[in-house]
Amino acid sequence: MAKEYAMVIQLAKCIGCQACTVACKQQNKVPEGQYRTQSPAIGPTGTYPNVHMYFEKEACQMCKSAPCVRVCPTKASHYNEAGLVLIDADKCVGCKYCITACPYKARFLNKETGVADKCTFCYETRVAKGEKPACVSTCVGGALHFGDLNDAGSEVAKLLAKAKKEVRKPELGTKPSVYYLYEGVVR
Repeated sequence: MAKEYAMVIQLAKCIGCQACTVACKQQNKVPEGQYRTQSPAIGPTGTYPNVHMYFEKEACQMCKSAPCVRVCPTKASHYNEAGLVLIDADKCVGCKYCITACPYKARFLNKETGVADKCTFCYETRVAKGEKPACVSTCVGGALHFGDLNDAGSEVAKLLAKAKKEVRKPELGTKPSVYYLYEGVVR
């Protein structure tokens, strides 16, 4: 059976340290001032002294029905053999159609290469070699999980089997592969 990669984010465990952001920038040589992933603070909400906040990781959602792939005139944005949305830098002409089409604002034009850029789950540099994405490997709070949903024994499959999960903007029908677990988070 083919692998179905997914990321699961336990928001209650994220401490907002931004180690994931730094690891991603380092691993993928992302230019200063640009990001493939970030974890901005949401909140505070509530009334003093009962105020709450949490951090919600923002990155490519690795959609199974990706608008960015559909609009790419050169097929630079494509699904790879593992079903992940990647960008072929040699085919990208920097038209920004994919950036405009992404409902998650997860893409940008790399100011050094002139090519569309985004999270790749570190597929080429880590996952294809059997390693976890850089952000997952460095998450000090244990909030990020990555693996194969088709492997019932994988950490992501186990987490999703027992938790109430959410995806961003489900009404769009993009079928994201990034799942958010809000258990323990006051919204």
